Amino acid sequence: MSGDGGQVFETLHEIVKAARVNLNQNFWDYLIGGTESETTVRRNRQALDSVAFRPRVLRNTAEIDLTTKLFGKSLRIPVTVAPVGSLQSFEAGGGATVAQAVEAFGAGLCLSSVTEPGLEAAAAQAPNALKIFQLYVRGDDAWVDDYVRRAVAAGYDAFCITVDTAHYSRRERDTAKRFVKTWRTYNTGMNYQAAHNWDNIKHFKDTHDIPLILKGIATAEDAAIACEHGVDGVYVSNHGGRQLDHGMGSLAVLPEVVRAVDGRAAVMVDGGFMRGADVVKAIVLGAQIVGLGRLQCLGLAAAGQAGLERALELLEEEIKICLGLLGVTSYSQLDRSFVREAQSVADPDALSAFPLL
Repeated sequence: MSGDGGQVFETLHEIVKAARVNLNQNFWDYLIGGTESETTVRRNRQALDSVAFRPRVLRNTAEIDLTTKLFGKSLRIPVTVAPVGSLQSFEAGGGATVAQAVEAFGAGLCLSSVTEPGLEAAAAQAPNALKIFQLYVRGDDAWVDDYVRRAVAAGYDAFCITVDTAHYSRRERDTAKRFVKTWRTYNTGMNYQAAHNWDNIKHFKDTHDIPLILKGIATAEDAAIACEHGVDGVYVSNHGGRQLDHGMGSLAVLPEVVRAVDGRAAVMVDGGFMRGADVVKAIVLGAQIVGLGRLQCLGLAAAGQAGLERALELLEEEIKICLGLLGVTSYSQLDRSFVREAQSVADPDALSAFPLL
C-alpha cells in the first residue's frame, strides 16, 4: 500500500505520479496513448464529466453496502480489472501480480490473452476471485475451443471475446518512436480476428457451457444481436480509445446498450473510469460492472501488488462517499433521477480526472 520510501498513497493522483516516475517514456506512452488523433480517449473522459449528480439528503446513510455479484461470485465493489496486454511491462509479475492483488482485495480479474504469465499461472494466484479470461481470436473455432477448455480447467467463471479489433489501429505515440510491443511482432492469425462473425458466436454458445462475454460492443444494434445469440455479458468498450478514432465515449453509449439488453445479459463497461464517482455514474446508467484499464496499470507501475490494492482501496472509499452523499445505501436505490446532463468543466484527456497532478 506504500510508495517509494514507505510513503502511503493517500490519493489516486499520488499513485499516478509514482507510476510516471517508474515508467520509461515508451511504456508510459503505450499506457496513456490512443489511436490516431486520440479523440476517443478524450471523449471517454468528456462523457464521464458531462454527467452531474442530483443528491438527496436526510436519508440515513450510516451503513452502506458496496458489494455486488457477477456470475455467482461476490465482489467487494462492482469492479474488475480490465484485460490489458503486456501487463509485465508495468511490473515483472504481470498478470500473476494483478491476480494476487485482485484476490487480496476482493475485486474481479479479467485477464488478457496477450499478457504474461498466461491463463493458468494467473488463475492459480486468485483461487477465490471472480475470474474472466479474455481472448483475441487468432485461429479458427477449434483454436478458440482449446482456449475455452483451458480456461474452464483453470477455474475461470466466464470467457470473454474481444470484438472491436478486426483491424489493428495506428497508435501514433508508439509508431512515432518506432516502439513495437513484443506480441505485436507475432501477428500471425490477425485475419481470423477480421473474419470472426456471429456464426462463430453461435458455435461458441452451441459448444460451451461457460458464460460468454463480448467485449467491444458500442451500439444498441449489436447489443441486441448479442442477446439474440444468448450472450451472457455485453461489455461496452471502445478499447480505451485505442482502436476506432472519433468514437463516442463509453458512458455516452451505455444507456442505449442497457435499453437494448433489457435485462437479458449482464452489462459491463470500461473506458476512462478513474474515480469512484465514475463507477457510480456507470451503475446509475445501468451497468453492473466497471472495468479498470489504465488505473490498474498505474497502480501496478506505482508499487506492484500493493500499489494496485491501494488504488482499489482508494476507489472503494470514493464510491462509499459518493453513495452516502447521494443519499443511498446500496446500488439498487440508484436510478436516473440521481443524474442529469451537465457541461464538463475541464479539457478532457486520459488523466484529466486528476487535476492536482
